[in-house]
Parts: sequence; structure tokens; C-alpha cells
Amino acid sequence: ALTDALAAAARSAGAVLATGHEVVRIETDGRTAEVAYRTADGEGVAAARHVLVGASPQELAALTGDPAPEPAEGAQLKVNMLLKRLPRLRDTAVDPREAFSGTFHIAEGYGQLATAHAQAAAGRLPAAPPSEIYCHSLTDPTILGRDLAERGYQTLTLFGLHTPARLFTADNDAVRDELLKSTLAQLDAHLAEPITDCLALDADGRPCIEAKTPLDLERDLRLPGGNIFHRDLSWPYAQDGTGRWGVETRHANVLLCGAGAVRGGGVSGVPGHNAAMALLEKRDD
Repeated sequence: ALTDALAAAARSAGAVLATGHEVVRIETDGRTAEVAYRTADGEGVAAARHVLVGASPQELAALTGDPAPEPAEGAQLKVNMLLKRLPRLRDTAVDPREAFSGTFHIAEGYGQLATAHAQAAAGRLPAAPPSEIYCHSLTDPTILGRDLAERGYQTLTLFGLHTPARLFTADNDAVRDELLKSTLAQLDAHLAEPITDCLALDADGRPCIEAKTPLDLERDLRLPGGNIFHRDLSWPYAQDGTGRWGVETRHANVLLCGAGAVRGGGVSGVPGHNAAMALLEKRDD
């Protein structure tokens, strides 16, 4: 609904939203720009006064031909699940809908996090992988089709920590499977039944679960190093070379509005807002 509202507001202001267009090059002299793209039907060029880029700093450098910064290493496991129902908890006094309606933290005590970090830093998978779980469909049932929602189906997203990309380079598939197994075991320790017993099945009878390592995210989504934040996190303060809004690049009319901007790092919308404000200031000058 939020995306639809944003799209409607943009169109009402005269914007044209073009999907299926892969940008391949940005040429600019600092005052005007051309954005080259390709589609299933061929290639084209769009002229612009300003270009706002939601991709990573590495992808932006590739598009402009500038030297790319070193990619930051991703360190997370992402697991998406579709459940027939929420699992029963060992603590029968707690309603699963209440337990999963917030953030469900697993193996994230201070000592557990420190141990997992030390093991990962030493080149090993954490023995007790820490993770956080979110059940988005409890907050917004429209994520699912009406039929699935009425039948009690739920989505479950697990975000695993302390699993740097370097641990997967030898055999991504094998390490992914090993890590997924141990991560789900940590979740099962809090449940009265294995989470796999609650998984929905697809049309071919396969469990509805997928796991993505940093290497998978780099391959599938072009996230440099598989880092979901586009860069190492840092304090959001202006530093030498940082512009007023933290979205400026070496090209005056190209702004970075993705997570790799200063004051970026997550799905906050702050870089996009700051890019818009920087552009509005230019218009007022």
C-alpha cells in the first residue's frame, strides 16, 4: 500500500515510472546528464538535469566510470519461510501470535553474541548462530493472498548474524545448508515442535523456505560483498569530503539516495529524503 501511494503521488506530479529498464551508463558534465539503459526491446538514452541513484556506491562508480570504493563484506543469513500456522512454544503460557508479533531474538545474549563473533572472526561458523525473527503477516495480513490469510498461513523472516561472506567462499551451497540447519535448531530450542513441521508446501510438494548467504545476495541483487547496508556502518556526522546532505558525489548533478549515502545504512528512507532536499536546494539557488 505504501509503494502504491508513493507511485500514485509521483504520477500525479507528472512522473513517469519505467520498470524493466536496466541502467548501464551515466554520462554527465555536472550540469546535464544522459542515462543509457537497456530493456527487453533494445537500448535507449534518457536526458536529465539531475540523476538520483538508489544503487550502491560500487554500482554508481561502475555506471559513471569512477574508481569504485572497496566493497564492504556482508555478514548475514536471510531466511524466508511460509508457514501453515505459527509454531507452538515450549512456554504454553505465551500465545504464539504475541511472541511473533514483535522481534523474536534467538541466541542474542551478550555472551552469546560475543562468542559467535569470535568464532566467525576465527573463520568458523558460529556454533550457536544468533538471529532475529519477524512475522510481517501478523502486522499486515495483506502480504498474503486472502485465501492463505483466512486459512491461518503466516510469513516468517529470519535474519542471521555473524556469518561473514568469507565463510562461504569455499562451498557456498554446503555451508549454507549447514548454517541453516544449525540456525533453525536454535529456533527449535524455544518451540514445542520443529519449525519445519509448520512449513507450507509449494505446488511441487517442496517446503516453502529459502536461505540467502552474502554470496547469494551479491549474485542475485548485486549487493557488493553481499552487504545489505551497501557499506560499513559509520557515525552519521559530516566528515571531510562529506556534503551538507551526505548524498553528494564527485558529480554536481548526480546524487546517491541509497543506503550507501552518509546517514544511510538501512531501510530508513533518510538518504532518499536527503537527496530530495539537496535537489530542492539546488532548484532554489
